[in-house]
Amino acid sequence: MNQLIEEKLRLLPNAPGVYKMFNAAGEVIYVGKAVSLKNRVRQYFQSSKNHTPKVRAMVSHIADFETLRTANETEALTLESNLIKQFKPRYNILLKDDKHFPYVRIDYRQDFPRVEIVRRVHNDGARYLGPFLSGIALRDGMNVVREHFPVRHCRKDLKKAMARRERPCLMYHVGKCCAPCSGSVTRAQYHAMLDEICAFLTGHTERVLRELHEKMQQASDALEFERAAALRDSIRAVETLRDRQAAIGTRRERMDVFALGRLDGSALVFALFVRDGKVVGTEKFRMGADAGETDEEILAAFLKQYYLEDAAPPPEILLHGEAADMDAIAAWLSERAGRRVLLHRPQRGAKAKLSEMAYRNCIDALEKDAALQRRAWERGEGALAELSGLLGLESVPERLECFDNSHIQGRDTVSSMVVFTNGQPDRKAYRRFRIRAEAGGDDLVAMREALTRRFARFASGDAGFDRLPDLLVIDGGRTQLDVALEVLAEAGLPFVPAIGLAEAHELVYQPGEEQPLALPRSSAALHLLERLRDEAHRFAITYHRSLRQKNALFSVLDQIGGIGERRKRALFDAFVTLDAMKAATVEQLAAVPAMTRPAAEAVYAHFHPEDAPPAQ
Repeated sequence: MNQLIEEKLRLLPNAPGVYKMFNAAGEVIYVGKAVSLKNRVRQYFQSSKNHTPKVRAMVSHIADFETLRTANETEALTLESNLIKQFKPRYNILLKDDKHFPYVRIDYRQDFPRVEIVRRVHNDGARYLGPFLSGIALRDGMNVVREHFPVRHCRKDLKKAMARRERPCLMYHVGKCCAPCSGSVTRAQYHAMLDEICAFLTGHTERVLRELHEKMQQASDALEFERAAALRDSIRAVETLRDRQAAIGTRRERMDVFALGRLDGSALVFALFVRDGKVVGTEKFRMGADAGETDEEILAAFLKQYYLEDAAPPPEILLHGEAADMDAIAAWLSERAGRRVLLHRPQRGAKAKLSEMAYRNCIDALEKDAALQRRAWERGEGALAELSGLLGLESVPERLECFDNSHIQGRDTVSSMVVFTNGQPDRKAYRRFRIRAEAGGDDLVAMREALTRRFARFASGDAGFDRLPDLLVIDGGRTQLDVALEVLAEAGLPFVPAIGLAEAHELVYQPGEEQPLALPRSSAALHLLERLRDEAHRFAITYHRSLRQKNALFSVLDQIGGIGERRKRALFDAFVTLDAMKAATVEQLAAVPAMTRPAAEAVYAHFHPEDAPPAQ
């Protein structure tokens, strides 16, 4: 203990407050609160035999500390929570899941506001609906809102748009926007629609469900089964938003229920949210806890972090187990809520069963997580370790690259480069090549060009190709592998390991080995190689299909006067396929950027000559 700390310890007040511990670099490594700063802070620098290993490690790094007196313990708890959130100290128990439940925000002060999903509530005069405890259910419900209530989605400046008398966009023509930018709806009409949306999102779904059922029946009668299925999914989304609840009693109670579980070094808090006597949602929160921390300490840390910025606490909070400083936390929650908040562990009755249900689900979630982690290890790091041993590699390969080709009768040939990092797809590193050579369906020519361009990019210092593979996987047998080895040698990269994976019998071809390696069907390494190869195949086919659609669409548009490259690209971005463009109305075509009404009429007339006016 240095002299500065000794002097500060003598001057500590016997009063409530907060303390911060600093390391030699001046970083905050721990924040705590105390009823008596004098007694609590001194404990850290007394005999360490009663300290946990984590506390001993922390104390060994303390170079200085600061204290701040507060009026009472409740004020100290508030300040402690804020400081932990600000500094995220290494030795504090931290809530890993920094989650905020979604709300729907509507600003009625605007003439034509958007309906938007937000994660934080601000005192800005807007109306907030929520919180919604299932983000997925809210998203699906909002999709139904957009289908039935044509409010605007864009962020354009409506005053400027209305002054310029802009044409309605594509969303108006497909019935998903009422186009306030064109003056087609009044403020009163728009706000009436917003009122209907608010009613829908707060559980009054009867009208929408009735309309959906009627439309589904009509689609079924007309044998439009895809549309009927889509409407059925919309019905389920509405019912999920409204009814995904489980009754727990007849009283209209509002409470949160928390249970802590620990397994193999992991700590998790499982939450049940009860509103109007029903469980309306659940959530899991992973905690960064050390083995030396008690359950009471972890649960207390969770409560302080969870309610620091969340909505007002409910009148009652149930715990499966005890939390440290429960009285102080209850007082702090009551102060935040502006009313009494009951924080307790129920011992019997329906509430005890509810807390037990939360605990059972907590343990189930931990066991499921552990099983998934084992499976992920087997599919990733475990499979890579097995692959390294089977191939005799010097180290476990972190980055795998696989190449595949796609074409139809030798036309529009493309190659894909797919990357797996630590056994998982690394989609940001995927690359695709449009083959320039006249491959004529020759996979070897296409493969040679793709590999040559890939390693030339590496040699030139291209940031998109700045890493070499730890293992290069070629879709094919001995012949394809030999091409890859030739390209590597020409590029001055003979040290890059490469193998070929033959699809017929899943045989692995290696350089210098006459006989291919047959991996057992149960091999995790084989399953990894198959996933890699299948992903390269999918990526190549997807690119080839997109290119083919674009070429077909451009070929047709070349026959229409007044449609240049800019308009062709805009039409392709808007419709993607010829069928979608053929089905578009003149208004929908004209709403595409860069298009004019005459150009839209020319495109429409090309696809619908029967609708063209007779020649004079």
